[in-house]
Amino acid sequence: MQTDNPTLADKLASAIADGILDGTLPPGIRLDEVSLAHQHGVSRTPVREALRQLTTSGLIDMRPRKGAVVSKATPEQVEKLFVAMAEMEATCARLAAMSMTPVERRRLQARHEAMLALAKAGNPDAYSDANVAFHMSIYAGAHNEPIAEFARGLRRRVAPFRRAQFWVEGRLMRSNQEHDAVVRAILSGDAAGAHAAMLHHVSLVEDAFEVFSAASAG
Repeated sequence: MQTDNPTLADKLASAIADGILDGTLPPGIRLDEVSLAHQHGVSRTPVREALRQLTTSGLIDMRPRKGAVVSKATPEQVEKLFVAMAEMEATCARLAAMSMTPVERRRLQARHEAMLALAKAGNPDAYSDANVAFHMSIYAGAHNEPIAEFARGLRRRVAPFRRAQFWVEGRLMRSNQEHDAVVRAILSGDAAGAHAAMLHHVSLVEDAFEVFSAASAG
């Protein structure tokens, strides 16, 4: 389960995914568990888990006798993942607007304000990590564990694409502005507004990833 504190496997998955999405690891190249473990100074266990995660994102194929091979998620695969993610995120935001405790609302506001400083500093990696914690707090604030679990699972599959879009120029500040609409709706108990704001946010996340992908392909 991906939490506020990324596991070693989560961090490895992010590092490998970054290499795939920026073209450093081209499609067709074999990813050797032993070499990756040595490169990152870890055992094969977290490497194996990281590769399994990336298989669910469509970035890696597991092939008989060849093992993990870099693939390339099709635009259709990515679109379907984002559509599913948007629906789950929006549902969590709607429920959070109705169910968050006063303490949870204050913490959400504090996270949002801290992320503004990261956005202004232009630090994509730190902002991406804080972004995971921000969204996880909304899942938890929905107070519906089955839905939160589905959202966390989907997020793990979409994570490489969500992380990559933060490298688009100006994206950090725009992301924070989109969050602002979500946070204001949740804090005011506006369930419909929170749902709509989160749907809009995730659609813009997908648009930003498409910009990143086109630039990388160019």
